[in-house]
Amino acid sequence: MRRCFLSGCYTGLLPKAPGTWGTIFGAFVAYVILLFLPQSTLFLLTILISVIAVKEINRYEAQGGPHDDPTIVIDEIAGIWLAIAILPNTHPIWIVVAVVLFRYFDITKPSYIGRLEKLQGGLGVMADDLLAGIVSGLLTGLLYVAVVQLL
Repeated sequence: MRRCFLSGCYTGLLPKAPGTWGTIFGAFVAYVILLFLPQSTLFLLTILISVIAVKEINRYEAQGGPHDDPTIVIDEIAGIWLAIAILPNTHPIWIVVAVVLFRYFDITKPSYIGRLEKLQGGLGVMADDLLAGIVSGLLTGLLYVAVVQLL
């Protein structure tokens, strides 16, 4: 059960770019959630899975698993959920923009995003992706406002 949770229903086990697959899976699940529930629920679910993920990653690493194992994509799922939860508009096009920006910030890890990755244990695995989610969500929101202003 832990493996399924940490690997994003096994999307993290796909052979190439597990983080990207986890992000896409997370965005799809977020979209489905938003068909039935408000963004505030997605935000609260993000907090819940993040807390659980930190504890489960700590257990995984304590049992000999490598730190920040690439098959663990729950951090990408939580990060993209956070980005989507703070968007001013959850039309699919804006979710795609958030996904692209999230992957950019998650891969390049500029500024404090990269510093957070150096934290130990589950907190280090989760924190950089959560900050990447905040930054990508805010930037997508700014782009949305700019586009709306132009129209």
